[in-house]
Amino acid sequence: MSSKEFRHIIRLMNTDLDGSKKLVYGLAKIRGIGINFSHAITRAAGLRPDARIGQLSDEEVDRIAEVVTDPLKFGIPSRLVNRRKDRETGRDTHLVGADLVLREKADIDFMKDLRTWKGVRHSLGLKVRGQRTKTTGRSGKAVGVKKKAAIAALRAARAEKGEKE
Repeated sequence: MSSKEFRHIIRLMNTDLDGSKKLVYGLAKIRGIGINFSHAITRAAGLRPDARIGQLSDEEVDRIAEVVTDPLKFGIPSRLVNRRKDRETGRDTHLVGADLVLREKADIDFMKDLRTWKGVRHSLGLKVRGQRTKTTGRSGKAVGVKKKAAIAALRAARAEKGEKE
């Protein structure tokens, strides 16, 4: 493919990316890649961060995919990867896309099996990281207080008894 051709959609890491976006922000649309990590990817691949994704050649797209699959080999610091000291392997790895989703689900199931506090909170569908639960995170029919209905019922009860307000 020549450098003059512009592609509107690029397929990278099983994700369709908008070709009109800048490289750094387009890569951040891939699940598991954020802005800081995409800056590191573009530096490691030797590309300009302000280049448009649709202007990349096939070789450049392949180089980006290679850097994403093994970022430590290209000099990206281990503090930027999302799986540090993995439980099974003990190595630093970076997961993207469906692999990341499946590994997160496996981690949550592992916490549930161990009956850790986080696992119990996950299994009950409650907040896990210490957030407030008194007023937020409610679900179901009884959300909040139905103040108008309560006042109307109180007035009706008083009217039956013949009391004044």
